[in-house]
Amino acid sequence: MQQVIALILKKIPWVSVVLFVAGLALGLVWGYWIDPVDFVDATPSHLRPDLQEDYLRMTIDSYSLHPEDLNLAVDRWKGLGVGAQEAFDKVQANPGSIDPAIIRNYGEYITNILSNEPQPTTEVSESGNGMLWLGVGLVVLAVLGAAGFLYYRRLFSNRGSGEVTPTMQAVELSRKAEKTNFEQMGLATPITQTMTTYVLGDDLYDESFSIDTQAGEFLGEYGVGVSESIGIGEPKKVTALEVWLFDKNDIKTATKVLMSRHAFQDSSIRARLEPKGELVVVESQAQVLLETATLQLLVTVVDLEYGASALPTDSYFDRITLELAIWPRQG
Repeated sequence: MQQVIALILKKIPWVSVVLFVAGLALGLVWGYWIDPVDFVDATPSHLRPDLQEDYLRMTIDSYSLHPEDLNLAVDRWKGLGVGAQEAFDKVQANPGSIDPAIIRNYGEYITNILSNEPQPTTEVSESGNGMLWLGVGLVVLAVLGAAGFLYYRRLFSNRGSGEVTPTMQAVELSRKAEKTNFEQMGLATPITQTMTTYVLGDDLYDESFSIDTQAGEFLGEYGVGVSESIGIGEPKKVTALEVWLFDKNDIKTATKVLMSRHAFQDSSIRARLEPKGELVVVESQAQVLLETATLQLLVTVVDLEYGASALPTDSYFDRITLELAIWPRQG
């Protein structure tokens, strides 16, 4: 279950999530505290339907008392916007203390006036919609631009200076490593075959790969990452790696811990790592097999070099290259 959770967390685009949350928070702070919307001289169209009905009743009362001020009666009707007709229908159905004849007279007058007025164009509305979509587009472009900037800044931050990073060294070592020709050994061609290298200084080393058939069917995932370090200070001195295999047809993720010679002989380190999976001491050219319900992962230690320092001999990896090959499990 821990492997599945970790797998899900790795797939979440954290940069986009952080930018979205930050933008949302900034918008709320701006809209509610820094520059909140102030309603000034708002029209009755913003009232609740029941209050719009009360407003129209008062309008009709005023119309009956001041029939000479016809423009005011029309302006008040228009102020209700699209809710005017609904409010009028309710008043007409339930006149209350208002004379139905006055209600009918008011409705006929309003209908006569509005029928003779030119219909409003939609230029203003379309312009408003255009500005709205323009604003939305600018916000989306700004978020995408910020996300892209952060991504490429992280990706190329060390390239401009010409510095060769541990990650770049690892990629080059994996590229140069010769893959095993399993067909010459009488074995079937793996579904997928990958080289991965850890180099001292790559403190964030954590690789994962998808398992897919040629038809594109997803079968699972597999990977390797840092499991345990030793000593203090930077860079991290990795003394154990964790290899895992996730099978979509199996409820349990297979896991094995590849340990340095020193770590494998240290009882306290073993006690910490035993809950993670089977413990295996790393040896050059050694092979480790992981199996699930329908998959097999063969891990081959292609290259191994221990670090040299004041720490115990063979206690941490200077570099290690692993070949990971996947087959369907037979039987």
